[in-house]
Amino acid sequence: MSTADGDPWWRGAVIYQVYPRSFADGGGDGVGDIAGIRAHLDHLSALGVDAIWLSPWYPSPMADAGYDVSDYRDIDPIFGTLAEAEALIREAHAANIRIIVDVVPNHCSDAHPWFQAALAGGPDAPERDLFWFRPGRGPNGDEPPNNWRSEFGGGTWTRTTDPDGSPGDWYLHLFSPEQPDLNWDHPKVRAEFESILRFWLDRGVDGVRIDSAALLLKDPALPDHHADRPSPYVDLDEVHDVYRSWRRITDEYPGDRILIGEVWLPDTRRFANYLRPDELHTAFNFEFLGCAWDPDLLRACVDATLDAHALVGAPATWVLSNHDVTRHVTRYGREDTTFSFATKRHGVVTDLELGTRRARAGALLTLSLPGATYVYQGEELGLWEVEDIPEALRQDPMWARSGHGRDGCRVPLPWSGDAAPFGFSPAGATSPPWLPQPADWKDRTVQAQTGDPHSMLELYRDAIRIRRAEPSLGDGGLRWLPSPDGVLAFARDPGFACVVNLSTGSVVLPEHRSCLLASGPLDGELLPPDTAVWLRID
Repeated sequence: MSTADGDPWWRGAVIYQVYPRSFADGGGDGVGDIAGIRAHLDHLSALGVDAIWLSPWYPSPMADAGYDVSDYRDIDPIFGTLAEAEALIREAHAANIRIIVDVVPNHCSDAHPWFQAALAGGPDAPERDLFWFRPGRGPNGDEPPNNWRSEFGGGTWTRTTDPDGSPGDWYLHLFSPEQPDLNWDHPKVRAEFESILRFWLDRGVDGVRIDSAALLLKDPALPDHHADRPSPYVDLDEVHDVYRSWRRITDEYPGDRILIGEVWLPDTRRFANYLRPDELHTAFNFEFLGCAWDPDLLRACVDATLDAHALVGAPATWVLSNHDVTRHVTRYGREDTTFSFATKRHGVVTDLELGTRRARAGALLTLSLPGATYVYQGEELGLWEVEDIPEALRQDPMWARSGHGRDGCRVPLPWSGDAAPFGFSPAGATSPPWLPQPADWKDRTVQAQTGDPHSMLELYRDAIRIRRAEPSLGDGGLRWLPSPDGVLAFARDPGFACVVNLSTGSVVLPEHRSCLLASGPLDGELLPPDTAVWLRID
């Protein structure tokens, strides 16, 4: 369904990311599930979001929290059943909320039937052609086939043992050893994922988010990586062909279905190449996610993003946090406000009060930029990164391989009450939440914040409500307004302006008719530091 003005809904949507194991536990085993999501659809409806994007919920050994998929056409029992997933889709639609599912095409689980057959059948197994099996280098094949480095740290090759017990070939995994990469040069792999896409579209989902969308096609020669090569894997022409075929499939279905790509590329124009009119509809804007709290850098990022998307007629996307990165309440409270996995370490000094103030301003900035906005669960509650998780309780494979991990942004949500599990699990739960929640989150629960006009939750609710009502917000353009040093100010026609003060002193507000919403208290006609305001102008 398109919007009232005829544009597809996704061009200006607010999309909420649900990380199922940490959203809400309906079964009492300490792990979030579909029952928990269904029980809290009212929260998402009250928030005003247009769609939910669900991180993987498929059968999996959970070596990488579900991103190691063993069956793409079912639901893992820890989350529920396929029937429950279908019920969630129906109930969300009844609440005018669309559903987007996550598909992981670059790799599967080492428990996937294809990979198990490839191991059991030995060197001549036809299933090996569906992956990247290669002999090792060196006199006895004891060295990996090339020097590629894993996205999780360490090497990208693991040696197999043949059925007779002798050392065998190596297989490629750009992530963990439990996630063997699929060979997208093989027609059976392409046909399988087209079938998977149809399977979920037939069940009524409104879109698909594609994990690691830029990594699918490798150079068949698997050359060593050198610093002067932009990428050792990607064949862009072939990747485009894959997504053109997926786009043709989504276009067969009624309504405006969406393909969203996770594309980690440093160059914005290369990134936008995936958004040609017959390929992906949108892709995540990681440059904005990692941008420092700096007016010049943020403005340059906004300009580069809008310019690159304009070339292909695609809407921009804006996101501050997700299930892989340091929550921005924490990041914005540090001296270095950028994000990278290399700096994601416990012990960095953090001013959470400052981070929260900037996160409130960042929310108004993000929700007023042209295009679609993504909200990661817990952003609306002002949650911070949990950095003191005991090592024995950490589950992220990235932690073991690199010394920095993602568990801190995946801690289960607080819903109600004064102590853990804060309503995440029902009364009489048999296990505590799968990751421990901070005691200080008692002031961050949905219950504690509801009705408090100064809370982060009510700020998000008000902002999304105003965004829905304002014809100038969502997709479209912007024009920068004159502003003092350290201030971002732009107009969205007709009659709307956003002003964000990133300087160290208060600044005078521009001429305006009224104030629609502010991220923090104003000082008369002065906008304090690290504060944003929405104004009615003209």
